[in-house]
Amino acid sequence: MRVHVVSDVHGNVEDLKRAGEGADALIVLGDLIDFVDYLDHDKGILGSVFGREKVGHFAWLRRNNRGSEIGAYLRSLWESLSEPATVVRQAVREQYAELFAAMTAPTYATAGNVDDPTLWPEFTGDGVRAFDGESVEIGGLRFGFAGGALLPPGGTLRRDLPWVPNLRTEAEFDEVLDRLGPVDVLCTHVPPRVPELVYDVVARRPEHGSSGALRRIRHDRPRWSLFGHVHQPLAARTRVGPTECVNVGHFKQRGQPYVLRW
Repeated sequence: MRVHVVSDVHGNVEDLKRAGEGADALIVLGDLIDFVDYLDHDKGILGSVFGREKVGHFAWLRRNNRGSEIGAYLRSLWESLSEPATVVRQAVREQYAELFAAMTAPTYATAGNVDDPTLWPEFTGDGVRAFDGESVEIGGLRFGFAGGALLPPGGTLRRDLPWVPNLRTEAEFDEVLDRLGPVDVLCTHVPPRVPELVYDVVARRPEHGSSGALRRIRHDRPRWSLFGHVHQPLAARTRVGPTECVNVGHFKQRGQPYVLRW
């Protein structure tokens, strides 16, 4: 059995069209949307709506950790539109239409933090199935899926903004994991909370990994734990007991799927 796995697609439609070639199935671990393209400021949803110059300034604020200035600047951009939520959802739909059409192999997907899973039913079907807190058998192995990313401790979601990231509290994420039952392969967008897996060497900071996923790995001892989210990890893989924990790679940049065989 040969399964290809991708994560953090961020709008890379052309490589996604080829990601399932030669595979019995394709697994997508989220972040399909290219919301802010930090390499090409004309692209991404913010680029298409607000243009290169404004996205460039937003990217500069992010790179320099300018805290409250980031939120204030982003709010000022939204306030310049008469119906920002409508504009954003339409832009997301346009990207999803291309991205889901690019998944030509039988596909099993879960959403990332830069996704709007409420729109996925418009694009999924027999060839592309979405899972969250659910398990499915692929080639005789049980794959369990838990999507989204984690809110920082004490953090809250601003539901009044035109774009709300797909984030969960630790407790909410653990509830999703609890619905899975025993699995052979644990598929999440975020990594388990292992220091070398959560640390991004370019951003020079750790992302929020899941303690619940780590507990699940230690208890259930699945064959594999597969995830993305951290684009430039200190370590792309490690073992926790017998479980091979693998960051399947930043697909937007690499353009190549991770290949799983058994």
